[in-house]
Amino acid sequence: MSGPVIGIDVGGTFTKLVVLDAAGTPVDRSRIPTDDSPARQLAADVARELARLEMLHGPARVGVACPGLVRDDTVVWMRGRLEELQGLDWAAALGRSARVPVINDAQAALAGEVALGAGRGCRDVVLLTIGTGVGGAVMCDGRVLRGHVGRAGHLGHMAVSAPGEKDIVNTPGSLEEAIGNCSIVRRTAGRCSDTAALVAAHRQGEAWASAVWESSVQLLAAGIVSIVNAVDPARVILGGGIAMHAGESLLAPLRRWMDEYEWRPLGEGVEIVLAELGEEAGAIGAAAHARESTA
Repeated sequence: MSGPVIGIDVGGTFTKLVVLDAAGTPVDRSRIPTDDSPARQLAADVARELARLEMLHGPARVGVACPGLVRDDTVVWMRGRLEELQGLDWAAALGRSARVPVINDAQAALAGEVALGAGRGCRDVVLLTIGTGVGGAVMCDGRVLRGHVGRAGHLGHMAVSAPGEKDIVNTPGSLEEAIGNCSIVRRTAGRCSDTAALVAAHRQGEAWASAVWESSVQLLAAGIVSIVNAVDPARVILGGGIAMHAGESLLAPLRRWMDEYEWRPLGEGVEIVLAELGEEAGAIGAAAHARESTA
């Protein structure tokens, strides 16, 4: 089936839409505020934006990316301000006669990076998004892993220093607690309210900041080598606000710890790169997933 595909990425603050043409090239994009009101209001807002984009580009297939656990084209578990999306029938809510494939937002971001970004050419690749929390997704043999109930790829909830404090899903000493912004006040003994401030202090040569940052990156490396040993990716993509802001301040110490920790039986280590698509990755991935699912 040819024609445009529109990907929709539902975020906590904004919902992003990207139009891919028949060749898979982004030709239009937009964003609308994610309304706090009931799910039907959000769906109505998205439906209006879809209608506007289809007026410009013609009838399109549609795919959706959402936070939470996704199964059978709906969110089966969600907590937080988007909880009302749990159980929503997106095809009915958007007034579509055709199927609307739904995919977890981190899994969609990985699909997007593989389609048009830092994962191009890879069939075995992992995405880690490092921000307030740590999200992730895994592609093996060209397929994004979803798992039994849709929780595959929640790599931030992997233990890297147990016993330790339990995170939001009860994992002790998790990767998310080791480097996510959610724990920055505790890790810096109240000196920093966000990771950008920690990285700035590290760059200015503050010894206490460098010690905290080095410990965080060391645990990130421990997590990545565990992932590498479990699923053997060719490439690990780092995205999210912390990774993109820190840049080489993250990559340089991470490479050093990877040199020490990674098992390299054939002499080559896993490639670690920064994400390329920014906030459009999820919408592009939702569109790519819809194109693949409805071909």
